[in-house]
Amino acid sequence: MFGLVNRELKQVEAAMLDSIDTEIAELREASVHLVRGGGKRMRPAFALLSARLFMERIDSVIPMATALELIHMATLVHDDVIDDSVLRRGRTTVKATWGNRVSVYAGNYILARAMALTAQYQRQELVEILALASMDMCVGEFRQMESGFNPEQGLKDYLRRIQRKTALLISISCKLGAMLSPATAQQIKTVERYGHCLGMAFQITDDVLDYVADEKTLGKPTGSDIRQGLITLPALYALEHSPERGQLRAWMSSPELTRQHAEEIIDGVIDSGGIDYSLELSEKYALRARKLLEKLPPGEARDSLARITDFVVHRSF
Repeated sequence: MFGLVNRELKQVEAAMLDSIDTEIAELREASVHLVRGGGKRMRPAFALLSARLFMERIDSVIPMATALELIHMATLVHDDVIDDSVLRRGRTTVKATWGNRVSVYAGNYILARAMALTAQYQRQELVEILALASMDMCVGEFRQMESGFNPEQGLKDYLRRIQRKTALLISISCKLGAMLSPATAQQIKTVERYGHCLGMAFQITDDVLDYVADEKTLGKPTGSDIRQGLITLPALYALEHSPERGQLRAWMSSPELTRQHAEEIIDGVIDSGGIDYSLELSEKYALRARKLLEKLPPGEARDSLARITDFVVHRSF
């Protein structure tokens, strides 16, 4: 899927490990555990491919691509503390192995290293974009926390939340990659909008997979979101359209009842048509992303981004 930038992604992987090297053994071990936990590496790939749309040599983008993945990883390690998660991608979390304090320090350390990498470009606007995005992502996570076990939220609340939580970092990954190339201001804007649409499709699909994916494939227990009180798009649809919406609303309003009736809630959401509705919306965002790609220079990079767009909405993990 990322064949065009595989060489650069290997360099990003090495740069990530170099960036988190520290003389404090426990901090180093926790950070290395997080990096070696793997992941799709989509954010660095988007930065690299966005630059590749406009130039052949993209080695200069590797520090930025590394910084973007480090920021993503910092949010994950903090999320695992908040969610009390034991598994991520089929491996024990830093929180489960080293505890909350080491996890928080590791996340903070990784985030600081990302900012240091970005500062190497000596371009204030790059640092500002990442700093503002990091703050907005925190707001998104806070809004998600506020919305827990609240069945009164609406579609706009959900879309605003996932824009901040997920789509924003994917969008700026595309934008920053293009900013490090000879792209015009209009082309940078188009790439950024592409990333936004793809990020929205990615998160909606992710929320669907939490209900229907195989636990071994997903790398975490099925139904994790609903058990934590996260009412995502499939559940929002069920709360409006299911014949059992009154019962579902009562269960989802209570942490205790949600835990007791989690399997029944999951079945109710699936039976309501919430999965199909969510996948249709994900495909609409993906269609917008494909149309935006048509405005960008043709070539291998654009073809790669088109394949990634298809993968995002049809993936099983």
